Amino acid sequence: MTFKTFTLTKKIAKHGTQSIIVIPKVLQELIKPDMLVELKIKVLEE
Repeated sequence: MTFKTFTLTKKIAKHGTQSIIVIPKVLQELIKPDMLVELKIKVLEE
């Protein structure tokens, strides 16, 4: 099995009362609903 790795630097968006991370459109073909992905979060500024 081959893993693909991407590094994203994103601002957290807000959707109602929830904070969300928006996946760039360019990755839509690679990341589909119900896929299992590993997401690591490092806070760069407060």
